[in-house]
Amino acid sequence: MDLPVDQPLDPRLQRQRDRRRLRRGLLGSGLFVVALWWILMIESALGASFRGLAVYPGEPSGLIGVLFAPLLHGSVEHLLANTLPLLVLGTLSLALYPRASLRAVLLIWLASGLGVWLIGRPSFHLGASGLGHGLMFFVFLMGLLRRDRASVAAAFIAFFLYGGMLVTVFPREAGVSWEYHLCGALAGGLAAILWRRLDPLPPRKKYSWELEEELAELERQREADSFEPPRPGEVPVLWQRPAETRGQVLPFRRRDDDQPPPPIH
Repeated sequence: MDLPVDQPLDPRLQRQRDRRRLRRGLLGSGLFVVALWWILMIESALGASFRGLAVYPGEPSGLIGVLFAPLLHGSVEHLLANTLPLLVLGTLSLALYPRASLRAVLLIWLASGLGVWLIGRPSFHLGASGLGHGLMFFVFLMGLLRRDRASVAAAFIAFFLYGGMLVTVFPREAGVSWEYHLCGALAGGLAAILWRRLDPLPPRKKYSWELEEELAELERQREADSFEPPRPGEVPVLWQRPAETRGQVLPFRRRDDDQPPPPIH
């Protein structure tokens, strides 16, 4: 497995950062789900239907649903079916990939709506199930592509809880927008491929055998460098000797017996 080998931070500080990111992810996905319930309650209190803001394939007026359809649901049961997946998958994606998740949600939101408008059946398509499918495929593929421990664990959780979404991208039930599921899943997979390196890999502690391999590699490199001939620029030449290496004549005091004999007249 291609795991990161950066030196880890202080474990206590790392745990604090992980908990903070998890809280932020839960808060972000929770606020979105609360907004969906408020919209459904407002629709029910007014006795009105916001179906006109859904995606209607092939009609120019149906393009408005690209922006608003994920916010609308046909019934309480419909929204209940989407609430828990959005909370779990949204929390996982925002906690692990805070940078990539924002771009992924925007891509899934717009691309799934446009895809439904192009290939969907002539009916009103609404609901956040396309977004949920996109997040599931995004989290799952990020684990396969990044392969660090946190990403792999999140991919296993997403697949264990919502692996059935792999089947619901095909036509199965009448009245269910499998087109939204399919387009959302494709957009989520594309987002994982595009932005898998946008968030840095988490640090981890090196194993003893990894340290031994690094030391052995350094020793081999040191031995190889010892047999390397010096570069031409490192070889000194006589006419370019540095000033500090030049010799100096030191004066010595003569002894009396070394003095020359006096001249003879």
